[in-house]
Amino acid sequence: MKPLFIEKQRFNQWWLWLLLMISLAVPVLLLFKEATIKSGGFSGIIIIVLVIILFVIMQLKTTITQQNIQLTYFPFVWKTIKLSDIDTMKVINYGFVGGWGIRLWTKYGTVYNVRGNKGLHIRLKNGKQLVIGTQKPQELENVVAQLNSK
Repeated sequence: MKPLFIEKQRFNQWWLWLLLMISLAVPVLLLFKEATIKSGGFSGIIIIVLVIILFVIMQLKTTITQQNIQLTYFPFVWKTIKLSDIDTMKVINYGFVGGWGIRLWTKYGTVYNVRGNKGLHIRLKNGKQLVIGTQKPQELENVVAQLNSK
């Protein structure tokens, strides 16, 4: 079945990448300045490189069909939520929830976001709730309105 809504989001904020590159450049420059290279310096560089690789591959993908909502926050989360399990859903402005990424234990339940403060708030029939961040709030509102009218 053809999806009603697809959105792929990545961490592509320029300032984030600048911070990551600076955090890598500082230990590299300090290592080259040292006459003897210590293995402790290399472990710090390896950790920073691994964090940068993680940011390169992370992606939040939301797909909505007539039957379900698929949430993938690669490489951490793969969820499929049946529309029949949803009590309510609406696009909200959730404000600042302590950062971006996967935010646990907020007043909205778990928040999955990459940037911004708008997302699809879902309350399940079992009482659990979550928010999926979006950069396309108007398009998402139209799809939610269409699904809610059924």
